[in-house]
Amino acid sequence: MKYIDLINETEDPIFSIQDLALMGIKIYPYQLSLWSQKKYIQKLKNGLYVISERAKNLKMETIAFNLYQPSYISLEWALFKYGLIPEIVFNPTSVTAKTTRTFKNNFGLFSYRHLKKELFFGYRKISENNQVYLIAEPEKALLDYLYLNSPKIKTAEDIEELRFNEIEIKKLNKEKLRKYTKMANNKNLQKLIHNIANVNF
Repeated sequence: MKYIDLINETEDPIFSIQDLALMGIKIYPYQLSLWSQKKYIQKLKNGLYVISERAKNLKMETIAFNLYQPSYISLEWALFKYGLIPEIVFNPTSVTAKTTRTFKNNFGLFSYRHLKKELFFGYRKISENNQVYLIAEPEKALLDYLYLNSPKIKTAEDIEELRFNEIEIKKLNKEKLRKYTKMANNKNLQKLIHNIANVNF
């Protein structure tokens, strides 16, 4: 196929070789290599590419979702997005039911931390401009972060160093926090949520 055919046959900014095969489109490795050299496309990982002319408005969250599934945006990236932490986060952070992974490409470093399947919930789907991704609810982003980092958070000083925005913490849905935390079945996590968000169990 020709590059113009790729543009005409696909609407999304991101495509995979598997996507094309399912559409009945045959593409050869030398074509992908040539298009990469000409910067028509950019490689995200083996078998996954971005059409360069559609990359301008491509969200980092969309790339993160497509790189490794099942996954959803959470942890530092989501906490910053919701105003729960002050530090700017430049590289997307996600949780996954699969093994912990990182991917590095022209768009940045994408990190995925393993979360057991029983805790793979509390996210919502975002769909706009042919882009789709999943992101944790603010309560779940906080819970995910504390759950995965609880071994390093033992004292009041440790909590203070996290620099959570107390104003935004107070806006969180306490009933949802309580429900989600109980589902994690972790006493240390319950203690942290109580100390940080004033949720009783």
